[in-house]
Amino acid sequence: MNNEKLGSIYAILAFLFWGGLSPIYFKEVDSVDAFEILMYRIVFSVVTLIPLLIYKSEIKTLFLTLKDKRKVKYLFASTFFVSLNWYIFIWAIGNGRILETSLGYYINPLVNVLLGFIFFQERVTRNQYIAIFIALCAVVYQLFTLGHIPYISFSLAVSFAFYGVLRKKINVGSQVGLFVEVILLTPFALIYLIYLFNNGELSFIQNSDGYISFMLTLAGLMTVIPLLLFNGAATRIKLITLGFLQYIGPTASFLLAVFIYNEEFNLDKLITFVLIWIALFIFSFDSIIKLQKSSKGKSK
Repeated sequence: MNNEKLGSIYAILAFLFWGGLSPIYFKEVDSVDAFEILMYRIVFSVVTLIPLLIYKSEIKTLFLTLKDKRKVKYLFASTFFVSLNWYIFIWAIGNGRILETSLGYYINPLVNVLLGFIFFQERVTRNQYIAIFIALCAVVYQLFTLGHIPYISFSLAVSFAFYGVLRKKINVGSQVGLFVEVILLTPFALIYLIYLFNNGELSFIQNSDGYISFMLTLAGLMTVIPLLLFNGAATRIKLITLGFLQYIGPTASFLLAVFIYNEEFNLDKLITFVLIWIALFIFSFDSIIKLQKSSKGKSK
């Protein structure tokens, strides 16, 4: 199997993990408060990443990163956005809002384009402007039909987009960067978990059966495994291919929400999703055109 095919398999598995398996996992532990689950995710991510960093000989890189004040400053900021994104996602899954998480990650690439223009002066094409405008129409439509902005979808898209902007500002490997982020959060997580323990409210030991405790220990693996698969994909396939395959994630969440968890999917929600799908089609078509022009330019 060549590198490109292997990379595509890694990408498909990563996005199926994020969009398909993660909602199922967080549904299984939805009897636990979302904030407490977030604390387990932080702590067990540290436990999972330590042997991985040792195995991949990245401890030296880790210390060099920690010595770089600029990188640490940006990682402090990215820590806020990734933890916010994680919490919103966990809360939404536990409260039967998988459809809204799906919509959020459909919107995310369009928000990325907008932030790329604002922070990196990246050129926005006419088709991308049209795609962003249609996505904005979808949000406005939700505002009029629901009486409020789809805040879960919007906050997931924006928080993850800002996280991407901050990580783009620094040249830090994904595993090392994630480890620094969860290490920064670990003291707060441990203090909160000790507080719950002292009050007899710690789900991991005191108020849950063995199954829930076991599932909570998997929170680190649920974070790290798709990241490893994504890294394996990113080093083997073109970014544009990776960009197309990312829609597997929200599509898997969409199918889970409608056909497995029976979330309400009425005409208003259908119209919103159709508008987003049209926007993404235009966006994808524009990406293909740009790639073809770039290939022609290099061949001359």
